[in-house]
Amino acid sequence: MIQQLDLRLDPKTAYTPLLLLRTVSDRLSIDANRIKHVQPVRRSIDARQRRVMVNLSVMIFIDEQPSSTPLTVPALIYPDVSHSREVIVVGAGPAGLFAALRLIELGIKPIVLERGKDVDSRRKDMAVISRDGIINPDSNYCFGEGGAGAYSDGKLYTRSKKRGSIEKILNIFYLNGASEDILIDAHPHIGTDRLPEVIKSIRNQIITSGGEVRFNTKVESLNITDGKVTGVTITDGSTLDGPVILATGHSARDMYLSLQHSGIKLEPKGIAVGVRLEHPQQLIDSIRYHSPNGRGKYLPAAEYTMLTRVDGRAVYSFCMCPGGFIIPAASEPGQLVVNGMSPSNRGTKWANSGMVVEVLPEDLPDTYNEADDLKMMRYQEDIERRFFEDGDGSQNAPAQRMTDFVNSRLSSSLEPTSYAPGIHTARIDHLLPGPIADRLKKGFIEFGKKNRGFLTDKATLIGAETRTSAPVRIPRDPVTLQHLDLNGLFPCGEGAGYAGGIVSAAIDGERCADAAAIYLGCPRHQRSSLNKSHALRVVTASNSSIPTPRTLAT
Repeated sequence: MIQQLDLRLDPKTAYTPLLLLRTVSDRLSIDANRIKHVQPVRRSIDARQRRVMVNLSVMIFIDEQPSSTPLTVPALIYPDVSHSREVIVVGAGPAGLFAALRLIELGIKPIVLERGKDVDSRRKDMAVISRDGIINPDSNYCFGEGGAGAYSDGKLYTRSKKRGSIEKILNIFYLNGASEDILIDAHPHIGTDRLPEVIKSIRNQIITSGGEVRFNTKVESLNITDGKVTGVTITDGSTLDGPVILATGHSARDMYLSLQHSGIKLEPKGIAVGVRLEHPQQLIDSIRYHSPNGRGKYLPAAEYTMLTRVDGRAVYSFCMCPGGFIIPAASEPGQLVVNGMSPSNRGTKWANSGMVVEVLPEDLPDTYNEADDLKMMRYQEDIERRFFEDGDGSQNAPAQRMTDFVNSRLSSSLEPTSYAPGIHTARIDHLLPGPIADRLKKGFIEFGKKNRGFLTDKATLIGAETRTSAPVRIPRDPVTLQHLDLNGLFPCGEGAGYAGGIVSAAIDGERCADAAAIYLGCPRHQRSSLNKSHALRVVTASNSSIPTPRTLAT
């Protein structure tokens, strides 16, 4: 017999299997020996009150053992598409990879073109950025297999519940090697140390099923005939034919320039600009868990979310990384951009978060051409260049203590930091555009009042954080998902302005794959049948050094 039970427990009981078993036994008034397994299926932490509690839903197996996995995870059938019709997928980030998987489900062959290197080779180029300040414009924290999310916290929380199946996306990550915790936790994450193996497993699935993944393959331009995208031209002059899912990510500025040069309609889109704010993790733990001792033995590293409005614009935390570190995220020489990431255990002594201010196209100074569709991109570039030029020509970043920033003064010294290229004291309140700096100051004061201890000289601002989202939207029809002026072009994911994270980008990738299938005339009954498949089977390679996806027994 299987029974489900909702519990509200103290952290020690929730995270100690023996205590959890005893609690379940008492609640159900049955002998603990009859309980063969207790499987958490949903878990969230409630830290709103001084006494922190864990909300836990569990499946209880009474008088019977669970199957190979108590969690029901329907795998998907991926047929051989090596001789099928082709769709070109530009970009191997979450949008591109999940578009490719969905195309295979639908019996279509994806040709994935990635300008950067495979996920392992990227490591060397990223190490050079931190060590020598040298940026490879095609292989960095933004470009390469897995996209900007490959070396990140791997946050899988999204509010895009109406756009597609979040559960399916999480299941695919799990089947490709992510921890089962992502199926349980309210705010799931994979971790920068585990994401690369998951990504390689997805790549292996694409190749095994007859799709192609080509690295170091940069698209120069789209091929257009009579208002229809017929393929792409690669930088070596070669061409590929087929409809195009354009999933380049939010930092492919050269692609935006290429589209603009070709007269393809674009739209400037609002962004957010600010800094990375770094606290000691122990301080965040003590604030969020209402204890000077921090999180103790059982609770995870604490997260936070901050949001307010200042002078008509949102000021908020973005991509909060508990137990993480700050990374250099520029994609070209002459830029200084920072971002954050966390390992799976969130075990460093620092917590960091983007702290940003909403910027809309109408907020830009008159110096930016009102008619330029790329004006928001140029605004980003100018800020990144200003922060870079404040330094010594490396990725050593400007920094300022949080209290000094609020009080408009230069910091005489700085706290130790997780940012490997190093930091130097600077007037970030001067480097940021005035309206952004002023709104951040007011926001920090408000956050400090609501969270005692948050506004502190132990926290450091490191800048600049500018890549929260794409500065451009590539307009598309809301039904066909094709570009408004071009058939056969499917703008997709964050880079097209239609997603805001790993899961939402993956969902959008699946939607664009469905739209491409309709464009190619894939029968509706075939799409419906494949979409509802619950066969517990994943096609895997028999001879491959690349990690293979998990195969669950039926």
